Amino acid sequence: MGVYLSTPKTEKVSEDGENDKLKFGVSSMQGWRTTMEDAHSALLDLDNDTAFFGVFDGHGGKVVAKFCAKYLHREVLRSEAYAAGDLGAAVHRAYFRMDEMMRGQRGWRELQALGDKINQFSGIIEGLIWSPKASDSNDRHDDWAFEEGPHSDFTGPNCGSTACVALIRNKQLVVANAGDSRCVISRNGQAYNLSRDHKPELEAERERIRSAGGFVLMGRVNGNLNLSRAIGDMKFKQNKFLPPDKQILTANPDINIVELCDDDEFIVLACDGIWDCMSSQQLVDFIREHIDTCRRKASRQYARECSIDAWLRRPWAARDAIT
Repeated sequence: MGVYLSTPKTEKVSEDGENDKLKFGVSSMQGWRTTMEDAHSALLDLDNDTAFFGVFDGHGGKVVAKFCAKYLHREVLRSEAYAAGDLGAAVHRAYFRMDEMMRGQRGWRELQALGDKINQFSGIIEGLIWSPKASDSNDRHDDWAFEEGPHSDFTGPNCGSTACVALIRNKQLVVANAGDSRCVISRNGQAYNLSRDHKPELEAERERIRSAGGFVLMGRVNGNLNLSRAIGDMKFKQNKFLPPDKQILTANPDINIVELCDDDEFIVLACDGIWDCMSSQQLVDFIREHIDTCRRKASRQYARECSIDAWLRRPWAARDAIT
């Protein structure tokens, strides 16, 4: 079946966490693809006041999604705009920074380390040719552009990834999106989309694609990709006369800033596999139903525990329990 399996892999990998402000749950499933190409970030404490969550839906390989999961939040945190309190500008810059960082020798090296021994974006076993440096923990912020090596002219990977992220600081929610992953908020049971799916047939997207020398065929960019914005996919970003936001494909994210209120229950970040099967409202209804079920079960368990505790507090019951 080409890039698809004969039967889907339905095993789920899940995790959760919480602090005194937020709770989160994450679950991923490979599905029909031959490899798992998606990645995520879930950081309750990007700093003392800010949480960061993101989903990255890879296509053509897994390395760009994994690169974004590893580095995008770091670039947000390092931004001058972030230090000045402008979360929207910080995350906007970080998206373009991903494409910049994946070029050149160090970009090649990092992508190789995140992939398999056979390079997922070139198909060549190159790790035997060039020995990577050790840990990058002490590297300067701008070292990416200046590292020399046999792949200094590497223009970046031809696979790519969507990126849909949410930053939460106090009552402020900042959502950034490039691609067809989606962020939805449940406000008193009503689903509201906080991002827009970037599809080639949208008028603004189609106009940018054509102006950059591309075309849309059967709903796909140059007959290839069925989304019009993504990180990576550097073969669509080679016009030297155009800025990054005007290329055939762009990493330029939409930014949406929302003031949270007491009616806001939860947000959902998910890849397009979910939205191909359910509407935003259907997913919100599904989640609310399961949350209510869990609460009812927990309430019944608490009631049982209280009843047992009250029974044990009776003198004869405690005596009988001991005997």
